[in-house]
Amino acid sequence: MKEFTERHHAFIAASFYRELVGNYGGQGEKAFVLAVQRYAEQRGSRMAQRAIRDNKELTFAVYREYGEWVSSETLKNEGAVNTVEEISFSPNYEIKILQCPWAEQFKKMDLTKAGIIYCTHLDKAIVRGFNPYLVFEVPQSIYEHEYCIQIMREADFKKNQKIIRNEENIKKFDYHCGHCYKTFKDITTSIFKIRGEEIALKVLKDFRKEYGNEMAEILFSYLKVDFNLI
Repeated sequence: MKEFTERHHAFIAASFYRELVGNYGGQGEKAFVLAVQRYAEQRGSRMAQRAIRDNKELTFAVYREYGEWVSSETLKNEGAVNTVEEISFSPNYEIKILQCPWAEQFKKMDLTKAGIIYCTHLDKAIVRGFNPYLVFEVPQSIYEHEYCIQIMREADFKKNQKIIRNEENIKKFDYHCGHCYKTFKDITTSIFKIRGEEIALKVLKDFRKEYGNEMAEILFSYLKVDFNLI
């Protein structure tokens, strides 16, 4: 079986957008935004729970330290991972993202608008889930410009500041894909009831057609997981 990667993750979100907007137009787009936000807030909350357990303050430095993902080996080998350029460190930490596998997948599926919406809300909501008093901004995205810009306000980092990540906190992309699918399914079903169930099933079928039965079964198995807890 192939490794779950950033592309699989983007495929799930993009597929939900296509089905939600295709069936419900602007109402479906609102449901998509809510699903992105809920998914991201749960990620941020898990990070905060681990940091509090370790008696850490919920600062931007700790936010970076407790991030749950690293680039997949598959995309590393292809040279297709996130490429980041640091612009400033203090008082604000600002970066450019010059290459993004999520953006490439959204574009491949001809769902650029879904990517714009996803990236507009995702990281801000992760930060909000981690600590709602931190300010994170995304003034532009790679879909409409040559690169994304992300800003952590008042982060006060030092150049070459080392961020030490605990491997125990890193989750592979099967987990992230399972979390994405379950959360989007839950929100879609909660809003649209039986039609929401049908949309979620259609996304799973499309995933199986694209990536095979074994990976789809793994995705389906994560429906049993409570992603609110660590």
